[in-house]
Amino acid sequence: MTTAPAPVRARLAAACRAVTEARPFSLAVLAVILLNAALLGAETYHGFAAEHTGQLRWAERGCLAFFTVEMLLRVAAHADRPREFRRDGWNVFDLVVVASAYVPLVRENATVLRLLRLVRVLRTARFLPQLRVLFLAVSRSLPGTVSFLFVGAVVLYVYAMIGWLCFGGSDPAHFGSLGRAMLTLFLLMTLEGLQDAVYTGLSISRLSILYYGSYVMLASFVLVNVLIGVVLNSLDEARELDGAALGETPRTARGGETRTGAAVVGLAAVPDPAVLAERIAGMRQALDTLEQSLAQAPTAPDGQERVTTAV
Repeated sequence: MTTAPAPVRARLAAACRAVTEARPFSLAVLAVILLNAALLGAETYHGFAAEHTGQLRWAERGCLAFFTVEMLLRVAAHADRPREFRRDGWNVFDLVVVASAYVPLVRENATVLRLLRLVRVLRTARFLPQLRVLFLAVSRSLPGTVSFLFVGAVVLYVYAMIGWLCFGGSDPAHFGSLGRAMLTLFLLMTLEGLQDAVYTGLSISRLSILYYGSYVMLASFVLVNVLIGVVLNSLDEARELDGAALGETPRTARGGETRTGAAVVGLAAVPDPAVLAERIAGMRQALDTLEQSLAQAPTAPDGQERVTTAV
């Protein structure tokens, strides 16, 4: 049997949740993330960075302090349901990124710290729905992408071995070894330098057109289109998942009541009580008129009552 959360924790979570779910708060976090990215870009200009070292350092500390307060608010917003905080991958990602800045070994290493600050830019996906869907699509396409890479590696290896056997002695700069042949074919996959490679092969043998033609058709068109199909399929799945997640999120209506989208639609479909009363009164009047017409109807000769109604 579960016990209800303490009233203090529930009030704290409700207050912090109201802050973190507010649109101005999200816009402020997004603005600070973009400011952090701008500070990283400014540090790449050595003259500017040397001249404004103190200002850049204080600006970075201000960004870190803001992100720390943000994470404290997000953690406090889940004080009454801490498990849901860990279930959200974005919450865990944000917590790790912000907390890593306080680790001694990371804080003292300038290169690692800058890389960590660069990772903060990825947090923009939390506040941009389309970017969030794209990240989700990329993560869901990883299994299919791994299979594509395996098939591509097999095709690349087979054609590299054929190229080494056929052109290794005549064109050692491109097919002198397995590694050079695979590098040449990898570049040809993007159609880079295809014209020069074809003319070089034709100078060796006219049958080389079959080699290059089959490789370009298989690697540059078939395999690349398969990869595009995998990514597009994952993008559709990511949109459905993101839409389902947003559809299950309760909406806060006026007066502080929390309703789901289906409940709001159901309440909106209920007619006005005044309209219902008018319809009921009309039905009662029609029944009274029908009873009067039945009472005044004449009796038929065969003993059966004939009912006449006026429409």
